[in-house]
Amino acid sequence: MPSHVFADHAAAQPPERGTVDALISQTRRLRVDVDAVRRDAAADRGDAEGRWQRALCDLAVHQLNDLDDHLAQLRDGPPRTGGEPAAPAVPESAEPGRGSLLSRVGSAEWNLLTDEATWSGELYDILGRDPAAPPLSLDEFPSLVHPDDQPQLTAMVTDCLIDGKPIDGEFRILRTDGRERQVHMMGEPVLAGDGSTASMWAVLRDVSELRRSQRVVRESRDSLQRHHDIAQTEHRLAVALQEAVLPPWRGSLRLPHGGPGRLDLAAHYLPSASSALIGGDWYDAMELPDGDALLSVGDLTGHGVAVTSGMAMLLGAVRGMAVAGAQPGHVAEPGRIMGWLNQLLDATAQPALGSAVCCRFDPATHLLTWAQAGHPAPLLFRDGTGRALTPPHGVLLGATSGAAYEQADEQLRPGDLLLLHTDGLVPRRDRDTATGLLLSLASRFAEARTAQDCVRTVVEEFGEAPREDDACLLVARV
Repeated sequence: MPSHVFADHAAAQPPERGTVDALISQTRRLRVDVDAVRRDAAADRGDAEGRWQRALCDLAVHQLNDLDDHLAQLRDGPPRTGGEPAAPAVPESAEPGRGSLLSRVGSAEWNLLTDEATWSGELYDILGRDPAAPPLSLDEFPSLVHPDDQPQLTAMVTDCLIDGKPIDGEFRILRTDGRERQVHMMGEPVLAGDGSTASMWAVLRDVSELRRSQRVVRESRDSLQRHHDIAQTEHRLAVALQEAVLPPWRGSLRLPHGGPGRLDLAAHYLPSASSALIGGDWYDAMELPDGDALLSVGDLTGHGVAVTSGMAMLLGAVRGMAVAGAQPGHVAEPGRIMGWLNQLLDATAQPALGSAVCCRFDPATHLLTWAQAGHPAPLLFRDGTGRALTPPHGVLLGATSGAAYEQADEQLRPGDLLLLHTDGLVPRRDRDTATGLLLSLASRFAEARTAQDCVRTVVEEFGEAPREDDACLLVARV
């Protein structure tokens, strides 16, 4: 086949074989490394980001395969022409992950003076044509092109032959086997000695798999961006909902507002460092109609808007049940409140699990009555020492229909400090270890002047460490 250069230019000398072989070896080593990264991405991640990573790796492997093939053709010299015997076609499934890559680049030349056409064997493979059939002329060639792309091909060829513009564009080919392939065509006119156009050569490359890989990368990237946008929106909604539901006070609060035996209260919420989504942790303190104080801390499993909404429902239910049960002649018992909350979770459309502790404090007698549902027990600090209260029986909220919750009494004294918290307050520690570390702060709590000072001590000790889950604490000082 004639050299693909202008007639008035000398043919370029082929590169040295050893240099090209070295480039081929480098390309294949790099392809092996990228393929290893692709396998790791496939094994480690199944989310939108993982799919995006795998798609990028697939695209890189395809491009390296193409580079390998182009270098091999550069080393081996010009491809065979249509008159030479074609090598047997390699099925696309013969080499998984790669396909028939060597048949994806073909060449052609159309002689305008003799009206002869010359095709390489690879071009026959790309177009799905019988190698024994004569090559199509420039006038016949558009019959293989998708009807919607024929005007584009005609315009490119016309600009090349008349204005001498290089051809560089893509169009779809309809093969005789019914398959549609995407082809990238590059070409130039070949000038005669008098400056007229003698012929036109072109290199056609099957880029179907490359464009498919690029499309997968684009779609996975868009999917990842949508997931990111949704996560950001959910985070903002969850934060707004949490701020609207949790008590607005930051710092100390004294309950009840009048009379003896008041509680000095302070609370704090610590967000998770490993998740952008807000969890279902809550704290609350309220004065009941009969003058008692109700303290509660809880955690609904999961993260996101749905969990934060469920937390808001539970917190509102605690307040409503406590007020409704504290009417003349009735007492809002913590055990009954836990039972009602369990029924509420059990009746929700989306099953959920939660833990909680609920305490009722009588300011006149300093008696604390409390119940828990699978939750860490309150910690009592007195005279420089601390201990966990013995928990009454209580299963997780939403775990069992009709569960009964026992309650316990604890006589408090002036100066006592009560610490209520959710799991995860002490990062990366089991419940028993976390309890021990919190109790080790007893001497520092004894020196604290207010409940807010105690909260600050806990945050200074455990608030800076990365935590896998959000948490909250409520401190009450008699």
